[in-house]
Amino acid sequence: MTPSDTPALRPLLQTIDLRGRTLSYAQLRQMVPRAASAGRDVAAAVEGIIEDVRTRGNAALTELARTFDSVEQEHPRVPQDALDSALEALDPDVRAALEESISRAKAFAAAQRPAETRVEVAPGAVVRQKWIPVRRVGLYVPGGLAAYPSSVVMNTVPAMAAGVGSLALASPPQQDNDGLPHPVILAAAALLGIDEVYAIGGAQAVASFAYGIDGVTAAESIEPVDIVTGPGNVFVATAKRLVKGVIGIDAEAGTTEIAILADDSARPALVAADLISQAEHDPAAASLLITDSVELADAVQRAVADRTASTKHSERVRTALSGRQSGVVLVDDVEQGIGVCDAYAAEHLEIHTREAAAVAERIRNAGAIFIGDHAPVSLGDYCAGSNHVLPTGGTAAFASGLNVHTFLRAVQLVDYDRKALQDVSGHIRHLAASEDLPAHGEAVDARF
Repeated sequence: MTPSDTPALRPLLQTIDLRGRTLSYAQLRQMVPRAASAGRDVAAAVEGIIEDVRTRGNAALTELARTFDSVEQEHPRVPQDALDSALEALDPDVRAALEESISRAKAFAAAQRPAETRVEVAPGAVVRQKWIPVRRVGLYVPGGLAAYPSSVVMNTVPAMAAGVGSLALASPPQQDNDGLPHPVILAAAALLGIDEVYAIGGAQAVASFAYGIDGVTAAESIEPVDIVTGPGNVFVATAKRLVKGVIGIDAEAGTTEIAILADDSARPALVAADLISQAEHDPAAASLLITDSVELADAVQRAVADRTASTKHSERVRTALSGRQSGVVLVDDVEQGIGVCDAYAAEHLEIHTREAAAVAERIRNAGAIFIGDHAPVSLGDYCAGSNHVLPTGGTAAFASGLNVHTFLRAVQLVDYDRKALQDVSGHIRHLAASEDLPAHGEAVDARF
């Protein structure tokens, strides 16, 4: 083995060289790094969990908590005094940070609520569209390798801004917290006024919200929801996919990912720091650099190696960065880089190029875009005012991040007077006949 082959000197991030190649959108989608798909085994396991919870309720939840979380529970409802105690014991600095995050998220969410639309398409013919919040929402907050009180904020604030009347929150039970969710998660829920909290993790939480739980008492029961939102691991994302149609979901917000589009003006230390910041979430997290500068790529590889060696979660970061889902993509120029960004459709996309704001405007597919040196993904994770529950795995090509619209339904109202209907009655009759649906036309004729 030569020195250059030793693990210490081998770059953590794989390199994919697309220079000098003209590739279609479909080809780019095939070539960008991705984590291995969940596979049939995961889907089968999740299907089994969902069916078990649907048919056996709390008995299934008790067994699943014992199996996956090593805790014993009769039923998963978190008592109010535990929420109150968690808030009372919350570190003042953390409370201040959460309050600032809530304030900024509320400001942005309040501006998102759409106005009612009213159009008089002809005299006496009025069509309106109004927005109605869903009745009830289930909010999922992960609690595996880390606690995410910030996800309590991100799930709750837009739902409240939309006017949702009933909110329930689930987060995994913790063995070292007497079988309750992490105390900071409980404190964040209490701070936001959520009093319906459950110690349920993973796919079983999604199933509980989708189908409900019939307990012996009201405290042991869970009323079904209309929508489940929130990030999670591959099991949570798969469960959301499987219950979609029974209830609504926000998006498949799975294991985190970051892509960075950079040219030779970028600062390697910042790029490396931001790649690592997302890699520390999970060994399956994805970190991708897209650049037209070999010099920058080399400098980032060196900076990544140095930072990985010294960061707290070094082993987790190293696994994520060296996985098939992470890498450096070399392109001919920023133009080609934009094409790669759209094909990848990142959950988080940072732009570190000259005229970064102009480049950002040209991106079509991304959950959230962070512009320039002073807008790292960490800002969006906590205090930007934007939402960090975002589509992953390329689904940002068609799905949106969590926002007020997620919790609203557009309902159309049709209000015609007699003359307005009569004016189009002939058109209705002819179109009905063309579709061989004469009763449609007859329903109009009956009014005259």
